[in-house]
Amino acid sequence: MSTGPTIRPRRLRQSPAWRRLAQETRVDAAQLVLPMFVAEGAVEPRPIASMPGVVQHSLDSFRAELHRAAAAGVGGVMLFGVPEHKDAVGSGATDPDGILNAATRVAVAEVGDALVVQTDLCLDEFTDHGHCGVLDAAGRVDNDATLVRYREMAIAQAEAGSQLVGLSGMMDGQVAAVRAALDAAGAQQVPTLAYAAKYASAFYGPFREAVQSSLVGDRRSYQLDPANRREGLRELELDVEEGADIVMVKPAMSYLDVLADAAAASPVPVWAYQVSGEYAMIAAAAANGWIDRDRAVDESLVSIRRAGADAVLSYFAVEAAERWARA
Repeated sequence: MSTGPTIRPRRLRQSPAWRRLAQETRVDAAQLVLPMFVAEGAVEPRPIASMPGVVQHSLDSFRAELHRAAAAGVGGVMLFGVPEHKDAVGSGATDPDGILNAATRVAVAEVGDALVVQTDLCLDEFTDHGHCGVLDAAGRVDNDATLVRYREMAIAQAEAGSQLVGLSGMMDGQVAAVRAALDAAGAQQVPTLAYAAKYASAFYGPFREAVQSSLVGDRRSYQLDPANRREGLRELELDVEEGADIVMVKPAMSYLDVLADAAAASPVPVWAYQVSGEYAMIAAAAANGWIDRDRAVDESLVSIRRAGADAVLSYFAVEAAERWARA
């Protein structure tokens, strides 16, 4: 007679077939969104040193990568523009011929029926001071003056064909302001993605290289303190009240508790952004042979989904989707 345990959870782990059948959380390619950088004036892709494998695209390489993403079956792309010229109010963000709006028209024409073409609605790539809004006379980010620019950006992006505007600036009242502007302009069909719980994180470092950020100082007066969990949920609730169609937690991997809170409380879909620093850490460790890249990528994406994300923005999106299709 056996003297061992009666309850043996290992029974459901004993073979690959059992592990597949018992798996609680899955990640599908359609739940992934690929962030993409498009550089004004680029004639070929420009490597980003801190993000090996990620580039600033020329319009030609951008087209090719859009079709690769569509073929891989990912859910969408999030577009960021890298302009040649910047100024205090980020004029390039609302220029119909500015790089982000031009890239949006290209993306919609190329793959608009296959992918959700999403655009970053923030001024940081376009301002010479690198902040996400316009500054007042004292050099502080002027919340309400910035909302005026966000309204103008929203209309410009909608006119360019954006299928989802991503409000990443963390200004108070930004969702209500943009929703009102879109509706008044006849763009009621364009949804808003609110970066509701966006933290002032060290993990954004490589992104700032990717967009050639001009930031002086920091963004702690408008992005959330990494120590604050409840505040993240409060921001999310406010954005939902203002009409956000989707809410975002950013970064993802260091804020899984906030993500779980959001998923439990939100009546709208919750997304998470696996940011540049999270990508760079995995890529660098794998390149040094310290971790298995494929397993680390999959584990990181599963962890974000397990915490409650309905979709994940990740620079690994196409790489992972293609590998899963080959498996």
